[in-house]
Amino acid sequence: MYLKSSKNIDVNRRELEIEVSREEFNKAIDKIYEREKGRINVPGFRKGKAPRSFMEKYYGEEIFFEDAINSIYPDILDAAAKEADLELVDDKMDFELVSASKQSGLHFKVKVTVMPEVEIGNYKGIEVSKRKVSFFEEDLENELKEVQKKNGRLVTVENRPAKFGDIVTIDFDGTVDGEKFDGGSASNFALELGKKQFVGDFEEQIVGHSIGDEFEVNVTFPKNYHAHSFANKDAVFKVKLHEIKESDLPEIDDEFVKDISEFDTLDQYKEDLKQKIIRKKEFRAQDDTENEMIGKLIKLVKADVPEAMIKLKLNELMKDFEYRLQTQGIKLGDYLKYTGNNISEIEETFRPQAESHVKLSLALDKIAKIENIDLSENDISEEYNKIAKHHNMDLNKVKNIIPEFEIKKDIRSKKALDIVRNNSVVK
Repeated sequence: MYLKSSKNIDVNRRELEIEVSREEFNKAIDKIYEREKGRINVPGFRKGKAPRSFMEKYYGEEIFFEDAINSIYPDILDAAAKEADLELVDDKMDFELVSASKQSGLHFKVKVTVMPEVEIGNYKGIEVSKRKVSFFEEDLENELKEVQKKNGRLVTVENRPAKFGDIVTIDFDGTVDGEKFDGGSASNFALELGKKQFVGDFEEQIVGHSIGDEFEVNVTFPKNYHAHSFANKDAVFKVKLHEIKESDLPEIDDEFVKDISEFDTLDQYKEDLKQKIIRKKEFRAQDDTENEMIGKLIKLVKADVPEAMIKLKLNELMKDFEYRLQTQGIKLGDYLKYTGNNISEIEETFRPQAESHVKLSLALDKIAKIENIDLSENDISEEYNKIAKHHNMDLNKVKNIIPEFEIKKDIRSKKALDIVRNNSVVK
């Protein structure tokens, strides 16, 4: 027993008063002494040979206190939180040392952020709509055009000016108010006309120009442009057109189908594409229904959500965003420089998503408690095996990476969501 007292000090904030016996505190000090004795000099002794009592006499009784406290603090705090039946939100805590000595042990107070009290409305019988899936011949035509485009080859065009659909290679050098700006210049840049990769009517002004032409393109940045310093500003680009390429598209017939698929005829291939299109639409409709259900579930949550929980989720989303940039070969610092944004502005765009994630987690946790969702060893084992198989990893490695309490929380959340889903009313 470590917990001496627990009291509310603010919304979702508690102060825990914790005591550690002298026996346990001295064991922690002994461990630190054994770890550090080889690095400490004591006159009259070789390194590592001075008894603990001599070191404490020479350097002061408290020589090992700080390290000893740090070594046992996390486990002691977790145990005290369990005694108080509290779930801590983060590891940012206000620590106050009351006393520490070899004779009386350790006594401290800590202010912590805890999970909020959660109320939830009627989560059984949530009404959701499911969109009817329809197939149109136009869907098939568009899919065939994409397949045709993917299997086309680019050929250089020299006897005509550029038109929409062409891929042009250009140099451009842009200025705003007569000054060059980051991201406003490039050499041998490949641009597909009509894709709207650039602001305003930049691409439209290239249409009609021929290889070797040098010209100016004038655009105005939108009022809501992400780089606020450029919003509603006029820009001038000096452009040189080096090359024009167009797609040489293959004819879609039986021979084409044999080359790109396992089918022998175009009709067979079309039927397969049709079924894939229908399945894709059905999955999308199901996703829309699921998202509608989750959105309505979140609205049923009543809780004073601690800012610390939102910040933790924001940090996760930012790390994921940075990782996705890296997979595209872009560093976060370069992205910020190019877009004119800062970290705070990007975090603000992710904030609604973070808040929804946190509220959904609170809702599912509350439902799991209301429904007394219990887990078997088989549930936990199956989840670990599923993760190992999905990531093609050794099972023991997965268990070392993901603690069991996280696995349990994920399974409970899934089971809670199943309850909401199975009891929803689909229109």
